[in-house]
Amino acid sequence: MDLPSTKPYLIRAIHEWCCDNGFTPYIAVTVDARTRVPREFVRDGQIVLNVGYDASSNLTIGNDQITFKARFGGVARDLLVPIDNVAAIYARENGAGMVFEPEAPPASEVLSGNFGEDEPQPEPPATPPAGRPKLQRIK
Repeated sequence: MDLPSTKPYLIRAIHEWCCDNGFTPYIAVTVDARTRVPREFVRDGQIVLNVGYDASSNLTIGNDQITFKARFGGVARDLLVPIDNVAAIYARENGAGMVFEPEAPPASEVLSGNFGEDEPQPEPPATPPAGRPKLQRIK
């Protein structure tokens, strides 16, 4: 019997720690076909998102995915990040947080095509190189 992953619990705990201590929680996300984020902000197959309460609304950190609304260039967007795609969560101010080992998604969960948005989605970027994820702090 497989044990449930501790990853979503750790993400929620570090998010709560950041918010309780006045820090801004950021997540680094590996983007693939299952990830619904603004593709124009994806760099090298990854995107960094502010998941603080001031920058997001309707934030839900579930056991399988993170969903929330955020503004990009003044336009509200619905975002969906599978928990497996979260490479790190950390405080913007001091970099304290946690980096996660990359996980391969189950083949049955991989989606293709339009994500229900009116605008067409560009082709997803090439798969990032294998190995340890890189966490780059952006100021």
